[in-house]
Amino acid sequence: QVQLVESGGGLVQAGGSLRLSCAASGSPFSIKAMGWYCQAPGKQREFVAHATSDGSTNIADSVKGRFTISRDNAKNTVYLQMNSLKPEDTSVYYCYAILGATTYWGQGTQVTVSS
Repeated sequence: QVQLVESGGGLVQAGGSLRLSCAASGSPFSIKAMGWYCQAPGKQREFVAHATSDGSTNIADSVKGRFTISRDNAKNTVYLQMNSLKPEDTSVYYCYAILGATTYWGQGTQVTVSS
């Protein structure tokens, strides 16, 4: 069992930056990959970024060049650095972790970008 705790969301003006963190506890040594999705009101959950335990990363085209994902395996934490934020980035951001065949989700953290 893995528990995920996200932090770092908030309100920021367009053009600003935020850094989201997601710390895993429980059985983090077996985590294969961690990443982020986002879900805006009335919309489906969308992929944002993914990072594997061997350092490979993948970023959604919609945020490529503005968002960066990184992992600290020693701290079992994944980060999402969000720069040049736009109002359309406003969403709830959910962290996930893949352990075996199971995907665990965090509770979500709200990011609001004002114009």
